[in-house]
Amino acid sequence: MKVSELCKAAGFTPVTEDAADREVGGVYACDLLSWVIGRAAENAALVTVMTNVNVIAVAVMADLSCVVLSEGVRLDNAALLKAQQNGVAVLSSDKPTFETCVELNRILNCAD
Repeated sequence: MKVSELCKAAGFTPVTEDAADREVGGVYACDLLSWVIGRAAENAALVTVMTNVNVIAVAVMADLSCVVLSEGVRLDNAALLKAQQNGVAVLSSDKPTFETCVELNRILNCAD
């Protein structure tokens, strides 16, 4: 499933329009970014409440399909600019992290 399709199916708000055609291969939730680098699968959607430039750098380094900001958090201006410069898809959810992950998992498993 593509990032744009996942965003629509989950009712998320796109923060950036970049990489909307990228395939999503799973879900990974974590706020310890060094952990994400070593453990998240390529093409995963990262669910996090981290909103600084480091989360964008991790998305690029770990080759993630998108970043989903849960709990209604918003990127700071530097992170938004970095996401746009690096073509990182960022989506926003007002739901708690756990509920966001459950919804993503349900949608991705139904798409298989």
